[in-house]
Amino acid sequence: MRKLTQLVLLSAALLATPAFAEMKVAVLNYQMALLESDAAKRYAVDAEKKFGPQLNKLKTLEGDAKRIQDRLVKDGEKMQTAERERLELEFKQKARDFQFQSKELNEAKAVADRDMLKKLKPNLDKAVEEVIKKGNYDLVLERGAVIDVKPQFDITLQVIERMNQLR
Repeated sequence: MRKLTQLVLLSAALLATPAFAEMKVAVLNYQMALLESDAAKRYAVDAEKKFGPQLNKLKTLEGDAKRIQDRLVKDGEKMQTAERERLELEFKQKARDFQFQSKELNEAKAVADRDMLKKLKPNLDKAVEEVIKKGNYDLVLERGAVIDVKPQFDITLQVIERMNQLR
């Protein structure tokens, strides 16, 4: 809340000064610029190919566990004890396998995402810097810090275009 108050006071002070009328202000959605770039879209397709088989295995495992659980709920009381215990054990094993494989997949995906970000961030920063210099902006705000903005003040698409040109 304190930061919001400071931001409001700073904004009011800037608006009150004659210099603000001459300032060139822009807004940038940094995350969107990163995720909508051609490189990020290529990464998403590659990641889907790379991690798709593991995700399909997880879905199959989840479906199998769900079927066993449904059978235990529906017919558990009618089953012989040995059969019910066997199904309960099988369900627990599938649940453990699901948790383990899910954790492995999430960790592998997180590592790949961090690597992608590490590769793309320098180009994104360069594109942002070039668009800011070209547009001669005095102040650029993150889109998340702004309640509303007219499209002509949003430089996100320009940054995406510039980033796509950098390769």
